[in-house]
Amino acid sequence: MKQELYNQFIERKNQGKKSFTVLIDPDKVDAAAIEQLVNLSTEAKVDYFFVGGSLVISNHLDECIKQIKAACDIPVILFPGSPSQVSRYADALLYLSLISGRNPELLIGQHVVSAPFVKKSGLEIMPTGYMVVDGGAPTTVSYISNASPIPSDKNEIAMCTAMAGEMLGMKLIYMDAGSGAKRPITETMIEKVASHIECPLIVGGGIIEPEKAYRNCKAGADVIVVGNAIEKDISLIKEMAAAVHSVPVNV
Repeated sequence: MKQELYNQFIERKNQGKKSFTVLIDPDKVDAAAIEQLVNLSTEAKVDYFFVGGSLVISNHLDECIKQIKAACDIPVILFPGSPSQVSRYADALLYLSLISGRNPELLIGQHVVSAPFVKKSGLEIMPTGYMVVDGGAPTTVSYISNASPIPSDKNEIAMCTAMAGEMLGMKLIYMDAGSGAKRPITETMIEKVASHIECPLIVGGGIIEPEKAYRNCKAGADVIVVGNAIEKDISLIKEMAAAVHSVPVNV
């Protein structure tokens, strides 16, 4: 099984380098918007694109990814809301298991159904423990998953959930407050989780200011993901990337 991008995640973590990721929802962009996103992301030295959404009701996932790949060398990683959101044109797939919930379909059920298709895609597969944290507002992922998020002040629950995910073999842990969250995940929760796991930690949801992205990295996040804020103000790409990349590298 390919591990090229996963090894890159590990190498960057070991070097103390923080990564910035732009999340693109295919339902919310057209060709012109993708072109602008790619141009600004290239200038800002964005590290990764995550492509996907909770629904993806449009039919141009492949076209979206092909346009990105043709215009730049930034890796494209699928962030699927369902097993149907798979495109062989991407570089890798976050194979998400919703470890914060108790819905068996999203822990393993949908994976059983999708496994042959995912395997056949030839994509690099990244087993990812996905943890939804209460962001103070109902989110699509909470509704679709029919699972309660981790309370925002229950740091120990988040810590134990992440530890369990890692010990079960998850290669990445992704903490997400959800698209459009009123409040992002606290630095204290990030620090608690980061200090008890060894695998790369991805954090997203409700991050609307570069300073917050910086503080999340200082708390222990290895990868920062921003989508909704950039949809509202695309100029944030440069500021967010600069903030993440300005975090001092561990010596």
